[in-house]
Amino acid sequence: MPNALANETSPYLLQHKDNPVDWVPWNEAAFETARRDDKLVFLSVGYSTCHWCHVMERESFENEAIAAVMNEHFVCVKVDREERPDIDATYMAFVQATTGQGGWPMSVWLTPDGRPVVGGTYFPPEDRYGRAGFPRLCAELGRLWREDRQKMEASASRLMEHLRKESTPDAVVRGLPGEKVFGDFIDRCEAMFDPDWGGWGGAPKFPRPVVPRLLLQLSERFGPETDEGGACLQMVERTLRAMAAGGMHDHLAGGFHRYSVDRFWHVPHYEKMLYDQGQIALLYLDAWQVTGEPLFREVAEGVFEYVLRDLRDDGDAFHAAEDADSEPAAGGPKREGAYWTWEATEISSLLDPKAAALFCAAYGAEAEGNARPESDPHGELEGQNTLFRAAPDALLGERFEMEPEEVRASLERSRKILLEARSKRPLPHRDDKIITAWNGLMIAALARGARVLGRDDLEQAAVAAAEFIERNLRGNGTMLRTWRGRAGEVPAFPADYAFLISGLLELNSLEQGSRWLEWAMELQRELDDRFWDSERVGYAMRSELGGETLMAFVEDYDGAEPAPTHVAARNLLDLEALTGDADFGRRAESILRAGSTRLSKQGFTCPVLVGAYDSWLRGVVKMEARGELDASLAERARQAFLPTAVWTRSLGPGEIVACEGEACRPWPAP
Repeated sequence: MPNALANETSPYLLQHKDNPVDWVPWNEAAFETARRDDKLVFLSVGYSTCHWCHVMERESFENEAIAAVMNEHFVCVKVDREERPDIDATYMAFVQATTGQGGWPMSVWLTPDGRPVVGGTYFPPEDRYGRAGFPRLCAELGRLWREDRQKMEASASRLMEHLRKESTPDAVVRGLPGEKVFGDFIDRCEAMFDPDWGGWGGAPKFPRPVVPRLLLQLSERFGPETDEGGACLQMVERTLRAMAAGGMHDHLAGGFHRYSVDRFWHVPHYEKMLYDQGQIALLYLDAWQVTGEPLFREVAEGVFEYVLRDLRDDGDAFHAAEDADSEPAAGGPKREGAYWTWEATEISSLLDPKAAALFCAAYGAEAEGNARPESDPHGELEGQNTLFRAAPDALLGERFEMEPEEVRASLERSRKILLEARSKRPLPHRDDKIITAWNGLMIAALARGARVLGRDDLEQAAVAAAEFIERNLRGNGTMLRTWRGRAGEVPAFPADYAFLISGLLELNSLEQGSRWLEWAMELQRELDDRFWDSERVGYAMRSELGGETLMAFVEDYDGAEPAPTHVAARNLLDLEALTGDADFGRRAESILRAGSTRLSKQGFTCPVLVGAYDSWLRGVVKMEARGELDASLAERARQAFLPTAVWTRSLGPGEIVACEGEACRPWPAP
């Protein structure tokens, strides 16, 4: 019989509805039950495309004996971190502070008033990997709660107070740093750069598009001919070529997997996330504008093709993710990469001998599989090939005595055949909920792509997605976080507002009229009213229980998703340029002043804020396209990389003017 999760909309919670664990969703009633029954709360946080979440479910949550131990000792609460980033962030801070690491699934035991006592990530069903077995840990914590509760509660109080103190700044630094922050950022990037394979650091390697996007902005700031600008471009181009060639890039369908488990961008963690697609598309568009390199445009267009084909909802917004795990075509339990990888014999069976030999040489497919042992510690990729670009067309042409054009045509035919064959395999699970924030990132990318590439279909897709959000997730006086068949009940968070505003500002550059700008300003007012924290000087996310705040914090790290306050800083500067309202600029300046220490000492952690500071120093220019532009001017505008500008359209005689305040001048300069 299903548990209480059967009534939820989250795909992650619904995955657990048939577990023998008496799961309940996060709500006040769960904690009231814990107080009434005098039990700890076991909080399990994950998401539906999380590989180790699946593993822990199979090993523990589907096990009748382990479930009985959990039900005996705890009130068991499930949370989808993508629906409730506030709960996730609160207890992840505890897990990271007490264990030195974080990740999902996140497992935390709480007192009935929500204070954490013990936490971790994945726990095996018996002692292994240097971790306590999950059922033994559950039984021991249940015993301690009964026999030594006072000590546990005292420890929980101390830890919670420490976390709250850490989230509250001692003082706000009012001065602004010098322009040295930009050179320091470049120096830090050079120190961490992998000259052989691109990217920063070793394995695992995450794309983190905010870093190379800032380097492109700084290359424009310093000039590509300078040492600083040249260094920026060299790092970005090396990284983007390596990412495009690597197995993290889906060479058949387009788009990118989550990250590379090795330093070579070869073997990925195979899940695909919407927020990665939006940010990576923007990165490759920027790089194409800067360099004119056709590969970068092709990669961006491949991302758009993948998202529009595979992640688009019937209502025109975009689904959250595709899973890494799926069932092999031959049957059997799910394994990571099953949908995405190939046996060499399968490639040979689908293609004629010469085409198969060429394809395998081009994409590194080997008879015994191409995963390095250290990249496949669990043996899931034995005999499997992750496609990566192992040889360029020119080299293949020499080897197979073909012209480069023949090589390209053959590989294109082979990719289509393999993609068609792959589509008939058991599909990976898709998390089909619609998240406002992630759709905002994708809307921004599509709208930018429409303007930069001159593609009406991308504009239509961006408009349709924005209209879906406006129609379905714009509640009474507040935005909502998610939709899946119906709107979720959780109000939007700072990221939902900030990312959606950035998408609306990109849409505003495409059409005459003010509907997107007006909505962006309305959302900015809501963001200010609901989330502005004058003590922390930023947009604070708060987790609450029983009407009391558990934690309040302003996110300040630009990681897989950029920090909402940093995105808002640039949004505010753009709004000031578009409207002439200096209040927007003053709020942006206050964010920059509050972040001055981080800008000066930890710029690599906050590239979006560094970029906003550059825009504030130089001033955001309003690029106004008036009327219908002739073909040459329109093409020049599309190719112009102007990272400190915001574009808009209006009626007029077919010209572009660049405006700073009230002063406008023709663009390009005569």
